[in-house]
Amino acid sequence: MSSTSPLAKQYITEQEYLDGEKISEVRHEYIDGEVYAMAGSSRRHNRIAGNLYIALSSASRDTPCDVFSSDLKVRINQRKTYYYPDVLVTCDEDDQQDEYFIDKPCLIVEVLSKSTEQKDYREKLLAYQSIESLQNYLIVAQDHCHIDLFYREKQGGWWIRSFDSMQDVIKLSCPVCEVSVVDIYEGIAFDA
Repeated sequence: MSSTSPLAKQYITEQEYLDGEKISEVRHEYIDGEVYAMAGSSRRHNRIAGNLYIALSSASRDTPCDVFSSDLKVRINQRKTYYYPDVLVTCDEDDQQDEYFIDKPCLIVEVLSKSTEQKDYREKLLAYQSIESLQNYLIVAQDHCHIDLFYREKQGGWWIRSFDSMQDVIKLSCPVCEVSVVDIYEGIAFDA
């Protein structure tokens, strides 16, 4: 997904944004009073996000975890921000206060595109790391085999691990599972 320029320079309250999203035909992200329209995504982008959704849903069976795709927002209270991640997981049973956004995700996935790469690695990385419940943030390239896993250690610091081989297996702490890189890229052909 990519964001375009703000729709207007006037300040929009969170409630105005949330009410507008319920009736809008176009999805928007919200950053402290400014609203940004979201562009559509490619077939490849959707396939990768779908593969991850399926793998994480399977891993979450018989657990308190819920897996959601790109039509549900994550709210970052400290920053007055709402994003639409490609996939997100919450395992907090108290995180059901609103039908349209999640407050306490433990895993967020973003599939890169050329137009979102800098935003996903800078703005969103910092914003997502401010969410206390978040344990893992996956950034997945769609034009070549590369996945970055940002993970929170027990002391609270953040680390990164990269995966560049189809034979790699990614261990996640929420939901507790292993996801193979080959499964994430199932149905995707990369140019030689």
